[in-house]
Amino acid sequence: MRMPKRLPPFSKLPALLRFAAVGRVFAYWRAERRTIRQGFVALWISSLGDLISGLTLGAITHTLQLLPGLIVLVPAAIGMRGNIFGALGSRLGTAIHSGMFEPSRRRQGSLYQNGYAVVVLSVSISVALGVLAKVISIAFGVRSMSVTDFVAISIIGAVLSSLVVGGLTIGIALMSNTRGWDLDSVSAPLVTAAGDIVTIPSLYVGTFVVHVPWVTVVVTAIAGAAAIAVVARGLITELPIARRAIRESIPVLAIAGTVDILAGLVVEKRLDKFVAFPVLFVLIPPFLEDAGSLGGILSSRLASKLHLGALSPRRWPEPPALLDFSLIFLFAISVFALVGTSANVVGTVFHQASPGFLKVVGISMFAGFISTIFAVVVAYYTAIATFRFGLDPDNHGIPLITSSMDLIGVIALVIALVVFRLA
Repeated sequence: MRMPKRLPPFSKLPALLRFAAVGRVFAYWRAERRTIRQGFVALWISSLGDLISGLTLGAITHTLQLLPGLIVLVPAAIGMRGNIFGALGSRLGTAIHSGMFEPSRRRQGSLYQNGYAVVVLSVSISVALGVLAKVISIAFGVRSMSVTDFVAISIIGAVLSSLVVGGLTIGIALMSNTRGWDLDSVSAPLVTAAGDIVTIPSLYVGTFVVHVPWVTVVVTAIAGAAAIAVVARGLITELPIARRAIRESIPVLAIAGTVDILAGLVVEKRLDKFVAFPVLFVLIPPFLEDAGSLGGILSSRLASKLHLGALSPRRWPEPPALLDFSLIFLFAISVFALVGTSANVVGTVFHQASPGFLKVVGISMFAGFISTIFAVVVAYYTAIATFRFGLDPDNHGIPLITSSMDLIGVIALVIALVVFRLA
C-alpha cells in the first residue's frame, strides 16, 4: 500500500503558511509590477504636486485668521473635487475594463453622460457645502462668517477648480483607453492631487468677493437657483448613466461633505498649533490627498473586480482582496516617507517654520500608518456593502473613502502631534 506523504510537524505549520503567504504576495507584486510602477509614479507626482497646495495654504494663514471659519470649508471643498471627479474616473475605469467606454461626444455615450452628471453635482454640492459649513459651525460653537460668504466662496472655488479638474480627468481617461493604462491606479492620485492644487487658489480668489458689499448675496442667490434647477432636471433626465450617478451620488456626497467639514473643525480647533509651524500646513494637503488616494486606488480596483465577477462581496476578504491590500501598504510606506521629507524640505526653502525634519517625517509616517489601516477597512466594506445593495461602488466608494480619510487623516495627524509632543 502506498503510504501518504509525511506531514510536517504541527509546530512548523504556521511558519510554512506564513512563508507561502509571503511568497504569494511577492508573486502578485511581480505580476502587477506594471500597475505598481504606474501607481507609484501617479502617487509621487500627486504628492509633489500637492506641495503647491500646501504652500498656498501655509501662505494664506492671515486670510484664514481674518475670515473665521474658512478653514472649516477648505477640506470639504478640496475633498469634493476629489470625490466628484475621482468617482468619475472610477466609473470611466470600469467602463474601459468592461469594454463599454466610448470616446465620443455622442449624447447617449458614457463620456457625455458622466460629464453631464459631474456638472449637476459640482454646482449643487458646492452650494450645499456653504450652507453645511455655516450650520455645523454654529452647532459646534465656532465663530464663523455669514452663510452668504460661505456659499459665494464655495461656488466660485467649485466653478474655477472644476473646469481644470474635469478636463484633466477626461483627458486621463482618453489616454488610458488609448495607451492601455490602468485607470484605477492612475486616476485617483492624479485627479485628487489636481483638485487639491487648484481648489485652494480658487477658494482664495473667492474670498475677494467677501469684501465687496452685496456681491456675496447676489452670487448666493444665483447659485442657489441654479443648484435647484440642475438637480431637478438631473434627477429626471432621460440619460440612464447620468440619472443613476446623480441619484446615487447626491446623498453620499452630502454625507461626505459633512464628514469633511468635521475634519475642518478639527483643524479650526487647533489652528494655533498649525499657525505656529506653517510647515504643518504644507504637510496637510499632500498627506490627506495620499491617504484618500490609497483608499481610492483600492476602492476602484475592488469595484472593477466586483463588476467583472473576479471578487465576491463577502464579509471576510477573499485572497484577491487581501493581495490588493498588500499593494496599498506597499504604496503607503514610500509615499508617506516622501510626503514628510518633501514637506519639510519645501517648507524650509520657503522659510516656513518647522518643528524639525525628523519630527515632520515621523508625524507623516505615524499618522500615515494609522490612516492606511482605516483606508483598507473603509474601502473594502464600502465596496461590498454598496454592491450587495445593488448600488454602484464607483458612485459610492471614492466619495466615502476620501471624505472618511480626510477626517481620519486629520485626527491621525493630531494624534501624531500629541505623540511627538507638539500639541
